[in-house]
Amino acid sequence: MRMLRTLSRLAPVRLALVGAATLLLAGCGINTIPTQDEATKTAWAEVQNQYQRRADLIPNLVATVKGYAAQEKSVLVEVTQARASATQVKVDASTITDPAQFQQYAAAQDKLSGVLGRLMMIQESYPELKSNQNFLALQSQLEGTENRISIARRDYNNTAQVYNTTLRTFPSMIWAKTLYSSQKPAQLFQATANAQSAPSIDFSAPPAPSANTAPGPAQ
Repeated sequence: MRMLRTLSRLAPVRLALVGAATLLLAGCGINTIPTQDEATKTAWAEVQNQYQRRADLIPNLVATVKGYAAQEKSVLVEVTQARASATQVKVDASTITDPAQFQQYAAAQDKLSGVLGRLMMIQESYPELKSNQNFLALQSQLEGTENRISIARRDYNNTAQVYNTTLRTFPSMIWAKTLYSSQKPAQLFQATANAQSAPSIDFSAPPAPSANTAPGPAQ
């Protein structure tokens, strides 16, 4: 009986110790790494979502442009091929910690951005296309999607940087090297040379010969 009374008195103490240990661990950031890991994956999913939205717009855009500027076949083919390449790269949540796969995906999307820029500039040479309501609607949707892609990439980079910093700084790095030793840093989007300058393409007619140019010898 005495032993039972002693154990009953110790029970609240044990509960208090367990509660204190739980609070102590929480205060030490034991949950920080998995929480930030999930936040990074969520931000990555939004990047994928916006890129998919863009890919879904492209077939209708190409078809509309083709109806007015079929002679610009090379650009239309480039856009179609770049879209196919970008959508064929298989990605998932693990991609953010796989440098090769991440760079392959980013490069494919950046290439598509470049050829899309060329496609959109075609309108300057085709007034009827430039005033077509379907084209204008698609153009507006594409511009909005490009803005959302830019924001999604920025938000992902910011979230990933916080997560990467947590893995490398004290005291959270203690958990990173022990309990979460399998966690790897997330890859970041980098601005490419093409992304830093607007694509240029000239559809103007070649300049006429100068009136002062002497004619060549007769053949």
